[in-house]
Amino acid sequence: MIYSLKGILLTAESNFLVVECAGVGYKCLTSLYTQSALSRKIGSEVTLYTYMNVRQDAVDLFGFSDKTELEYFKLLTSVSGVGPKAALAILSQFPADKLAILITSSDSKSLTAASGIGKKTAERIVLELKDKISKNSFTASNNSFTNIPIQNSKISEATKALATLGFSAVDVVPVLSALNPETSVEEMINTALKSMAKKV
Repeated sequence: MIYSLKGILLTAESNFLVVECAGVGYKCLTSLYTQSALSRKIGSEVTLYTYMNVRQDAVDLFGFSDKTELEYFKLLTSVSGVGPKAALAILSQFPADKLAILITSSDSKSLTAASGIGKKTAERIVLELKDKISKNSFTASNNSFTNIPIQNSKISEATKALATLGFSAVDVVPVLSALNPETSVEEMINTALKSMAKKV
């Protein structure tokens, strides 16, 4: 099993990167997040954390710019009916921290925004991963993420409360993430409501 690749980024296409290690170019299927994080580094040294998927007719290598995204990829592919490409589609739509909040707040509706993810699949993802994510409390390691501890977090509580009012986690999480961590849940909710009202 290939755990990671460290080498020169040769190519960045729409859904894959090629990293040259010791004269060998490795094609890694990637999410849009990893694409945006690394596409400007062509000709420079990069590191990808990888997952190898072996099938009867193919061997695919998936690459991620940080370990958190790789962990969520593994979680998603552990769900019945969610293959590697579907997991990539989800991670291309939602960074890992936002995905965690969608799942822990049972927002399966927002998950259907990912290409190829229907209502039943989204509900299955929430059902099978909600407890796992809350238990492990994964946090994002990359600065582009918001580093939100999911379990018992004020942001998670505020997100759930706003979800009952019909607001998607995708819309409110960026607002809540920008607030002072010491802000109360009530103040977070009020601030988010004011922000949403301005967008109407």
